[in-house]
Amino acid sequence: MFKRLLSLLALCACAPLAAQPQFADTRLHSLANAPYWIALGHYETGKLGGWRSYVDDGRFFLADDGATQPEAELRATLKALYAPASLGEQHAQCVFPARSRWLREQLQLSKLPQPTCNELRAWYSDIAPHSAVLIFPAAYLNSPSSMFGHTLLRIDQANVDSDGSAMLSYALNFGAFIEGADNSMLYAWKGLMGGYPGLFALVPYREKMAEYTRLENRDLWEYRLNLTAEETGRMVEHVWELKQIRFDYFFFDENCSYRLLELLQVARPGLQLTEQFPLTAIPTDTVRAVKDAGMVKQIDYRPSRERELRKSAEPLDEHEQDWALRIAADTAALQQPDFQALPAPRQALISDTAFRLLRYQANGQERDPATAQRSFDLLQAIHRNPPPPLVVERPGLPEDGHDSRTWQLGAGSRGDRAFAEYGLRMAYHDLEDNLYGFPLGAQIEILQMQLRQYEGNDWQLQQLDLASIRSLTPRSQLLQPLSWQVRGGFERVPGNSTEHDGKATLVSHISGGAGASWQLGEDWLGDDLLGFSLLTGRLEHNNDFAPFAAPAIGFDSGLLWRNPLGNLRLEAQGDYFANGEVRRTLSLNQQWELSQNLGLRLSAERQFSQQTSPLNEVQLELKWYHY
Repeated sequence: MFKRLLSLLALCACAPLAAQPQFADTRLHSLANAPYWIALGHYETGKLGGWRSYVDDGRFFLADDGATQPEAELRATLKALYAPASLGEQHAQCVFPARSRWLREQLQLSKLPQPTCNELRAWYSDIAPHSAVLIFPAAYLNSPSSMFGHTLLRIDQANVDSDGSAMLSYALNFGAFIEGADNSMLYAWKGLMGGYPGLFALVPYREKMAEYTRLENRDLWEYRLNLTAEETGRMVEHVWELKQIRFDYFFFDENCSYRLLELLQVARPGLQLTEQFPLTAIPTDTVRAVKDAGMVKQIDYRPSRERELRKSAEPLDEHEQDWALRIAADTAALQQPDFQALPAPRQALISDTAFRLLRYQANGQERDPATAQRSFDLLQAIHRNPPPPLVVERPGLPEDGHDSRTWQLGAGSRGDRAFAEYGLRMAYHDLEDNLYGFPLGAQIEILQMQLRQYEGNDWQLQQLDLASIRSLTPRSQLLQPLSWQVRGGFERVPGNSTEHDGKATLVSHISGGAGASWQLGEDWLGDDLLGFSLLTGRLEHNNDFAPFAAPAIGFDSGLLWRNPLGNLRLEAQGDYFANGEVRRTLSLNQQWELSQNLGLRLSAERQFSQQTSPLNEVQLELKWYHY
């Protein structure tokens, strides 16, 4: 595009321009400050006044100062519209169709040159935009970029409803452009600090569908929007203007969800969606904003292959699940007398589960002839003896869960000292929070701070977590996921420091662990009791220790119970340091769900350390979830 714009400017200098009408400065000034022109340029109010564009690519602007001067960019665009039609594909009307359309309508430009714009016409005709669907792939903890979920837009053609298939639609996605193979830690850091450029991409929807439901085993939520064909087309025209145009990409604000909100504001002038997200743009919050704006007319749910497999295996007992494992590994087991002796309905359920297990195991792998043959054998068995239709209950809507930011106010005692505690968590969910719309055993906390005020107006920083992530996914006969956790930041631990109360030392640390989780509930408990056990490691900087960084190994085991009041967690932890220090903790936490965005949490903890005598802590805390 850069070369095209250079050519455009060069030709403008030597070729006669079509007669450009004169407009009053007040009229152009008014248009340059109109919300729609601001939206087309992705401008925001600068911190010191004026404007700045989110676009970090000079190719997007025709004026030298177009990134900070909307009026200069409008005047440069207006001038370029009257360049000779012989510029062809490099003409401003071909490069910036959304800008051209709006200026033509606002200023009633009836005698513009008529370039052919064949590339734009062919591209637009292939997409054939008619309507749009907001897609929300649910959170996927094993990918740093997907821990909070993701949003993209599906652009549908006019016949999508009559055909009943969206596989020919296009997915409009904004994401970080990564060159090379950064590891997860570097990826997370660069994503937080804006180290990656962000690009829009328009790809066949079937490719994205396969990526999310098969490779990452993520549920998909589809929010059909009430955009008209004209509004959808207007948005797609602007996407053409953004081809290969780079933005800075930040995980928490200038991310996939925020950029899509900007596009919706281009589609429907007058929407005010981005103003709600001055600090962070968590995908679930942006979905909620679109829904609250009255743009959603229908919601569809597509379960992942993993969820379908778990549901298929639900009616099978332990012996039948063992048959499913054996048959998925070798379909010759279908002909064994013991299997043939089973009732036909049970055979059907087992064969269906074995087929789903085989497809799940093949996710992301190259096509294997042996696997393909086993799949064919199982499909034949299912055809001969079909199981009942699989019905997967739709879980709670993600946007109906609690808000992302949390304010905390608590009171309690540590040892013989009373305290008040004030806290703020930027995002977004822990194990005891209101579970509606979230999976049991998942925790993602970013930037949580807790300040304590002890008696005598004695203030201290109690905790500052940069990140705390836990994934406690239960194992079964068919699925054997790894449970894991990672955490880093600052916290108070028992020690011999004379600071403040003489029993708590502020340390910095990074810790993690891996292990397993199991569903323990039966009968009236159902699937709401989860047990977990992890082997942990910790690296800690502690002024009470001689080495700068002291390593430790330990354990973290406990129970997580979803009960009628809310969520309860009983947990035992231990750290055994290389320098001989042993630290153990036994804790109990119960949250009462007062409402969707209000909770009351009781916490009790007993800490053991070689540095001090055992210490008890009790706290009652009010948690307000608010964005």
